[in-house]
Amino acid sequence: MTAPLFHGIIPPVPTLFTADEQLDKEGMKRLIDFTIEGGVNGLFFLGSAGEFAHMSEALRHEVASFCTAYVDKRVPVLIGAAHSGTEATLSFARHAKSVGADGVVIVNPFYNPLSEENIYLHYSYLAENLALPIVIYNFPALTGQSIPVEVIKRLAENYTNIVGLKDTVDSLNHIRETIQAVKPVRPDFAVFAGYDEYLFGTLILGGAGSIPASANFAPSLTCGIYQAWQEGRLDRAVALQQRLSWLPPLYALDTPFYNVIKYAIQQVGVEVSVHSLRPAQTLSEARQAKVREILHQANLL
Repeated sequence: MTAPLFHGIIPPVPTLFTADEQLDKEGMKRLIDFTIEGGVNGLFFLGSAGEFAHMSEALRHEVASFCTAYVDKRVPVLIGAAHSGTEATLSFARHAKSVGADGVVIVNPFYNPLSEENIYLHYSYLAENLALPIVIYNFPALTGQSIPVEVIKRLAENYTNIVGLKDTVDSLNHIRETIQAVKPVRPDFAVFAGYDEYLFGTLILGGAGSIPASANFAPSLTCGIYQAWQEGRLDRAVALQQRLSWLPPLYALDTPFYNVIKYAIQQVGVEVSVHSLRPAQTLSEARQAKVREILHQANLL
């Protein structure tokens, strides 16, 4: 097999909450329907934008169960199973399998830095004990360390159920190095850009697509780029990528940025709540105005 198991545009879906921090199931239904109708190639729940790091185990299980069931095999479902401990990570991954997820996305352990060998052993243990596809998630800005290309290559060579990488790095260098190192030994290994603005560059380099937050409120841009690339319509892909390039400043408007994404979704006409789990706060009026300005610049309003 040379075609990647997962490909294209797979948004990291925000988890929507009521004002009292309960899962907003009706809002989740509307958002899931909107993204699927927008042409996405999969959905990723309980990633960084999904606020997994602020959730209890019970809430993570509820989100994974509800969202997987509601998608109902319309597109592949990936569930974030990250934890700073290996056994806890495996437990979340096994729960994802039990509710019918198609794969898991696992960021490297955070808080304590790890040697390269310990990063390798973390993922190898998971691969050996989980009968489900695994996508490695590299996000050094949040975990504190980047996963070395040689570790990714070694994992890809030794474990066929490690099927891809979400590379959330603010550069194409790591994406390029990974593709050039891994593709010759694992043609089916999927490399995804984590940042929206590197989608087109990732495709040009031989990557599988992107896992972009903007696909939650602007699937026409990222899905349009991917479709145009597949059809060889490079002029259209470039034009859409230029519109997409207006959006990255959104992510710097607040820290964490969950509330920014939810407000942007609301502004494009999807009826969703904009509450986040504490310590994230409500977006200020000044920042709301900035979100609207950026969406106008990208011709999304």
